[in-house]
Amino acid sequence: MKLREEKDSIGKKQVPASAYYGIQSQRAAENFKITNLEIHPRLVKSLALVKKAAAISNCNIGLLVEKKAEAIVQACDEVAGGSLLDQFIVDAVQGGAGTSINMNMNEVLANRAIEILGGTKGDYHLVHPNNHVNMSQSTNDVLPTAIRIATIRMLQEVITEVGRLVEALEKKSQEFDDVIKMGRTQLQDAVPVRLGQEFSAYATAVNRDRERLVGTIADLKIINLGATAIGTGLNADLEYVNSVTDVLTEITGLNLQQADDMIDATQNVDALVGVSSALKTAAVNLSKIASDLRLMSSGPRAGLNEIDLPAVQPGSSIMPGKVNPVIPEVVNQVAYQVLGNDQVISMAAEAGQLELNVMQPVLVYNLFQSIEMMQNALTTFIDNCVVDISANRERCREMLERSVGIITAINPHVGYETAARVVKKALAEDRSVKEIILAEGILSEEELDKILNPYEMTEPGVAGKELLDI
Repeated sequence: MKLREEKDSIGKKQVPASAYYGIQSQRAAENFKITNLEIHPRLVKSLALVKKAAAISNCNIGLLVEKKAEAIVQACDEVAGGSLLDQFIVDAVQGGAGTSINMNMNEVLANRAIEILGGTKGDYHLVHPNNHVNMSQSTNDVLPTAIRIATIRMLQEVITEVGRLVEALEKKSQEFDDVIKMGRTQLQDAVPVRLGQEFSAYATAVNRDRERLVGTIADLKIINLGATAIGTGLNADLEYVNSVTDVLTEITGLNLQQADDMIDATQNVDALVGVSSALKTAAVNLSKIASDLRLMSSGPRAGLNEIDLPAVQPGSSIMPGKVNPVIPEVVNQVAYQVLGNDQVISMAAEAGQLELNVMQPVLVYNLFQSIEMMQNALTTFIDNCVVDISANRERCREMLERSVGIITAINPHVGYETAARVVKKALAEDRSVKEIILAEGILSEEELDKILNPYEMTEPGVAGKELLDI
């Protein structure tokens, strides 16, 4: 392999001659062998857009020669479009508050710009990673800005999937609106409920999650670009500070706003904690729904068997014909990961000291993992499970009629003491409540049918109250 020698403030080092990254990236790759995962592509692309905005702004105010600015902008566009991603070699989790990520970007853009200008990689007299690509910037303002842009983009995709889940659940609630079943509290028979009502409740909860996620985006649009190292804007021209956010807004199409208090915006990452909190809440609700589906589909002979989940793969290596609820199971597991990630994110945010939070790399690593896993889980949950759920109508009705829980609907018509006696007898003799009431002539079949009307049992009021003087 051909090598080229580069030097920094620490000393000299050999890097591959063909590499677009340079000495500082090489040092970071050697220092931080933590996750064996590289920087998330979304962050790389977003950071390239930030660098583009900086180059344009510096050129507009006469600080950066137009020819160099144009080369840097072209390099930024290429990286933002997905080129040279293999040149971002630093580990996703690292010390230094993300300086290694920023320098990896600066070196790649500088060397690509040099190449565009007809030079040789490593000839930083043409385009320098710090002096030109990083002009008017610090890791501490460009990286947080890029993080927010990437988070917004990823969240928008998650929000789309959450909306699809709401629609799928609402469609099922309509399909199952006439399916009467036994509702349960503490896993014991309670009172009747329509299966459609349960799915409608799921849709309502998920829609709240969607609204929470949407609500986090406004805070993410407040950025500290121009703050440089600690929020004071040192080494950045005031004209640059006042214009760079508008340039980035035009580039991204996002309505970004410069923070009123740049020191606060450089110190604190609570907007990212807010995203994680909304994701955690959504994960909790999603996991609860997945667990409910697993319970309702249990069996098929020795469980509840109220619904059938689509069979997506065989469930056992030794039990022929067994099918497991694998999609709800993976949703549960994703939720557990998101909850764990939220704890890391909270601790990393709290660990910020004085003018900077140095723990952003691990925070972002976990946040992006949560967002990505949630999106993937939502997609597979919708497409491989929810849309093809079917109801076992007769099984639901059978269990309802055998349950002593329907006595609650009958109680207002016969009195508490009679109702209690009927329940006790039904359990002792393994007979249905309806059977005993008819056998003893407590109510007629016509009266019971009106009282046990599926819709009347699952709506406010006393079903069939006109039958008796109550």
